[in-house]
Amino acid sequence: MKKIGFTLIFTALLVGCTPHVSSTETLPPTSEDVVVSESSEELPTTYDNPVWEPVLADPAIIRGDDGIFYAYGTQDNALWGDYYGVRYTPILSSANLVDWEYRDQAFKPATMPTWNETSGAGLWAPDIVKIGDTYNLYYSLSAWGDPNPGIGVATGPSPLGPFTDQGKIFDSNDIGVYNSIDQAVYVDTDNRVYMFWGSFSGIYAVELTSDGLSVKGTIEEAKANKVLVAGVDNKRWDIGNYEGAYIIKEHGSYYMFLSTGTCCEGHYSTYEVRVCRSENILGPYYDKAGNLMTYRQNLGTPVVRANDDFAGVGHNSIIKDDAGESWIVYHGFDKFEDPYYGTTNRRALLIDKLVWDSEAWPSVEGLGASRGATRPYIVAR
Repeated sequence: MKKIGFTLIFTALLVGCTPHVSSTETLPPTSEDVVVSESSEELPTTYDNPVWEPVLADPAIIRGDDGIFYAYGTQDNALWGDYYGVRYTPILSSANLVDWEYRDQAFKPATMPTWNETSGAGLWAPDIVKIGDTYNLYYSLSAWGDPNPGIGVATGPSPLGPFTDQGKIFDSNDIGVYNSIDQAVYVDTDNRVYMFWGSFSGIYAVELTSDGLSVKGTIEEAKANKVLVAGVDNKRWDIGNYEGAYIIKEHGSYYMFLSTGTCCEGHYSTYEVRVCRSENILGPYYDKAGNLMTYRQNLGTPVVRANDDFAGVGHNSIIKDDAGESWIVYHGFDKFEDPYYGTTNRRALLIDKLVWDSEAWPSVEGLGASRGATRPYIVAR
């Protein structure tokens, strides 16, 4: 994709981001922080969704120590730069959250995890967290209708790897949760590590070891001590029961973002993102209306949903720009494009700024994916 050069040089000091740990104290830059270059080329001030197409489903995002943003997606068969074909956890990079390029894949056929014996199992819904000097890349290994999907982790020295698979953390039978996929790992301010996961059979949480590579204690202890944080434990697939959890901490509370509805029916997909919050990492979580999220399905406060331009919007992650603004990164179907790219669901990459109301609840302006919105503020490096 076309790269757009920066023409403003910012002398603000950049503070490195810790994955999934947020700060509310960052102040926007002032005009005194800006020095105009001698170039006559104008810096674009707006962007259009999607920011990458045709496909980057279930996006995870992190900012590397180099200041570059890296996004990871579900294994899909699509066009990646100049190459058409399957990419096993494709990786994109961007200097500004808007202009993305394909960089690599986390796995290759020879290095792809094989611990799930279900025929056709693929790498779904990645998550990426830096713990110490190591980048932990979490993945779900599953196939449609898989009777026993699970979650594993690979490690690497940089956002681009190379990644070495560390194997399975648990599968559905191990942990006692039907359809155990869609993991999100959160490193709390006390450095304790938690995993949230689940797909339409309740969202659960469990503590991991300090390196994030296994459950804390034995798998039997984790199975007994796991916490239901959203939805109901119905031992079956129910689209009102949430998937794609993601955790941030803002305003002294933990916010859990969830997706609900149908993900993969093209322009008819009903996927949307909702949010709830808690004073404690393991809950209880409530939505804005005061509903306890484990009371029943189909709760949560809307964050972004379908509009005239996009359908099937969901499975998000969150990243901050250099002005301290939070941006939701998610996928959706562009209604002005064919919903399929060959046989692949055309779930393109979207970003939007989160706005916070007077009661500290986040949403996308207008509750729909934008066209022509103001770009994220990123300090040039």
